[in-house]
Amino acid sequence: MSRLDRSLIAGLPMFKGLAPADLDRILLQARSLRIAKDQTVFEQEGEAQSFFLLLDGHVRVVKTTPDGQQVIVRYISPGELMGIAHALGRTTYPASAIAAVDCVVLAWPDHIWPELAESFPSFGTGTYKTVGTRLQETQSRVVELATEQVEQRVAHALLRLVKQTGRKTDEGILIDFPISRQDIAEMTGTTLHTVSRLLTAWEEKGLVKSGRQKVTVVEPHRLFALAEGRADKS
Repeated sequence: MSRLDRSLIAGLPMFKGLAPADLDRILLQARSLRIAKDQTVFEQEGEAQSFFLLLDGHVRVVKTTPDGQQVIVRYISPGELMGIAHALGRTTYPASAIAAVDCVVLAWPDHIWPELAESFPSFGTGTYKTVGTRLQETQSRVVELATEQVEQRVAHALLRLVKQTGRKTDEGILIDFPISRQDIAEMTGTTLHTVSRLLTAWEEKGLVKSGRQKVTVVEPHRLFALAEGRADKS
């Protein structure tokens, strides 16, 4: 097996300031994996045997509720860790991770996480920062579900994705991976019918453009006003 190139991780915040020899040492214990679109990286309640770093592509994190309903918790972008059950004090994965497009990931054995966190403080700090950020996001989502109208929730979800993965195009800011109306429904605790109705109305107002598994936000400031509960008059 050929050695992984340290340039794969050298520019990432959690490895910032590490010497080349340290980067090589970290990568010696990693495997590079290609995950095809719609394949599972890991499954909810599966034994946490590995943790992962997404190098290329996008991954959706999906939680299945006790009654069988699927909720998309978040999307993972390149450079982000996932499957870090050990950092949560868990031995199983709290949700499933599914490739939204063809992906490349690095995988480390879960049992070496404490050693990496202790040997490389920036890695440990970066991991806990990731956990903290995601807990804050989850709390925000819970508040949204409890207090906001569905129109606001969908607007907030699209704006989050634009911030995370947006790519400027001639038409506006494209959410830069395939996302269906059903995906948006599962992110926002609503129905496919409601999402379709909202996107159609917003398209007529010139706020968004949507196609097959594709959403472009044309007027982010107007969408933000909707997300904040300020009615769009046009």
